[in-house]
Amino acid sequence: MSQLPERSQIVQRLLSPRSIAIVGASSDLNKVNGRPLKHLLDKGFAGRIFPVNPKYGEIAGLACYPSVADLPQAADLAIVAVPARDVPKSIEELGRKGIRAAVIFSSGFGEMGEAGKARESELAITAREAGVVLLGPNCLGFINAFENVYATFSQYADGAVGAGPIAFVTQSGAFGTAIAALVRQRGLGLGYFINTGNQIDLDFSELMMTVVEDPRIKVAAGYLEGLTDGASLVRLAQRCRELGKPLILTKVGRTSSGVRAAASHTGALAVADTVFDAVLRQYGVLRARNEEQMLDMLEVFCQARSATGNGIGIATQSGGAGVMMADRAEEIGLTVPELQTATKSRLLAIMPSFGSASNPVDVTGQFVAKPELLTESVVALLDDPNVDIGIVWLQLMTDHVDKLVAIFSELQARTTKPFLVCWVAAPKEAVVALRKQGIAVFGAGERAVEAAAALAKYSAWGKDDTLLDEGQPTTPADLVSLPDGAQDTVSATTMLKAIGMPMADVVLVDSEDATVAAWRDLGNPVALKIESPDILHKTEVGGVLLNLNDEGAVRDGFRTLMTRAAHTAPDARIAGVIVQEMSRGHVELVVGVQRDPVFGMIVMVGIGGVFVEVLKDVTFRRAPFAANDAFAMLDELRMASLLDGVRGKPAVDRRQIAEMLVRLSQWAAAMEPVLAELDLNPVLVGEEGCSIVDCVMIFSRKPAKS
Repeated sequence: MSQLPERSQIVQRLLSPRSIAIVGASSDLNKVNGRPLKHLLDKGFAGRIFPVNPKYGEIAGLACYPSVADLPQAADLAIVAVPARDVPKSIEELGRKGIRAAVIFSSGFGEMGEAGKARESELAITAREAGVVLLGPNCLGFINAFENVYATFSQYADGAVGAGPIAFVTQSGAFGTAIAALVRQRGLGLGYFINTGNQIDLDFSELMMTVVEDPRIKVAAGYLEGLTDGASLVRLAQRCRELGKPLILTKVGRTSSGVRAAASHTGALAVADTVFDAVLRQYGVLRARNEEQMLDMLEVFCQARSATGNGIGIATQSGGAGVMMADRAEEIGLTVPELQTATKSRLLAIMPSFGSASNPVDVTGQFVAKPELLTESVVALLDDPNVDIGIVWLQLMTDHVDKLVAIFSELQARTTKPFLVCWVAAPKEAVVALRKQGIAVFGAGERAVEAAAALAKYSAWGKDDTLLDEGQPTTPADLVSLPDGAQDTVSATTMLKAIGMPMADVVLVDSEDATVAAWRDLGNPVALKIESPDILHKTEVGGVLLNLNDEGAVRDGFRTLMTRAAHTAPDARIAGVIVQEMSRGHVELVVGVQRDPVFGMIVMVGIGGVFVEVLKDVTFRRAPFAANDAFAMLDELRMASLLDGVRGKPAVDRRQIAEMLVRLSQWAAAMEPVLAELDLNPVLVGEEGCSIVDCVMIFSRKPAKS
């Protein structure tokens, strides 16, 4: 028996076939099962086409075969367009013939309720046993415009499909088609258009991983409605970064996930979309809010120039437009830098007296009469060392299209930095002419600024690969002996201390005398905390007393906590009282870990305290990560300025916090089979460093649920 090809080879053959069988082909080329044949013939597919249908002897001048078994050869790809009940049999026949790849148009599977899901499971088993890789079912198929492969019945294929540098993979057929049509309207060009359908075999990440390897593809875009395999998306993102090809995703469902029930603050705050967004940032993926923003990002990455920083230089014929764009730039993290003295001198030498030589530069409408005014102003602006990306804003100019196109052509020749054109109400012929020259054109100022931000953000990823030499913490050898559920404070503290986490010392006591002895041993003011596996948030039951530093207060404290616990949580199992040294720090952080069902171990850091779930000033990263991500997490906090000192308080050492986060992320990755949730709140940070004063650790061997 001959060995089956590698899966990667099969997928490559699926997308770039030299021969295609159409199972269930129709002689009516307007039907779903007739349109692929029409497209393949009309668009000039160079390979062999084998219609399969016992009703016909020939279709469109091609021999039509009664069954798959009758085909003269095993095609590289089969398009299956038969009723759902007949699909499994067709897949079996393909396997026997040696056809290893199929795209299934047929609906009536998982999207149709329980009966459909059962049919889908049967199909998946059949395909595995037959050795056939599937795209679909319930999909529009795909287009490889480079090789004129139109394995689709999509309306998008009806028009001219010019091959271009964009690969687009979509989980939605209809919405994906709409995005593809918008790409065509802009003249950007899709090299690949792929609809994944129900994804019972090939999924978004595997398909995109294949097409980004094509050297003709420069940028990848995707539309997602759901995700189950986060690791594969991470691998895709990493590969795109290696190849220098931006990956742009639009994902719906940003707010519908809700807050999952969890024992820790981390679990409560780690909603699915928040984690998804954080992982994209971590691995250099750009997220578009909607289809228009995706198109804007695609446009800016289809132009050939990259950015080296985030300084924006703006030239306009309207002072108001310049201010609006400058405002938006600063809102989204760009800088609108002060121009150097030499640049201002160059601008003043050519600028009319009522213009502005500051950034934004107002060239006024005089450039229509004096084209060199705009040309020399933009060249000077882009020559400024503080400017990394230029934006030129103008409006209407219907009578001056040729002159302006010539100006922008000259600018393209005389500059090397990227510049974007914002032409409000631009004549269509102007937009077409500029895009043919590789110049990105936008119809609104804020859209141009946001596109520039995407260019700057992408260039910045990976520049700081700072590593902290913290080793690789591993799972303790005796971990298997610990039960599922909430871990006791002493065990949790011991585990975390073993990996270098700055845990405050704790002692478990069960009597007044033992409490006093522990206080004396610690030698400082102490906190007393009720200890129970059934009371995870101690402050909610009055289970914490602070700053006790004499024998009477310590004795009273023990009695008070035991009495409160009996009153507020009469069914709770009480292990005793934790005696803990008091820690110092003027900044309270929350740090935690949550095992996410899609991405695995997720680390959180934020501004802590009792109001953490109200403030929600937190950010996430997928474990493990290095120092650059740890520092970025701190920068992302809305109240990050607290770390730098406010109201007379000194700045804290961000490096110490970053070291703690890196160390925790490495340990969390090793603990994935066991650790479900970890909550460290508060983590006190001050001049003496970090101190973790409370810990909730939950073990569970059960997989995390979506």
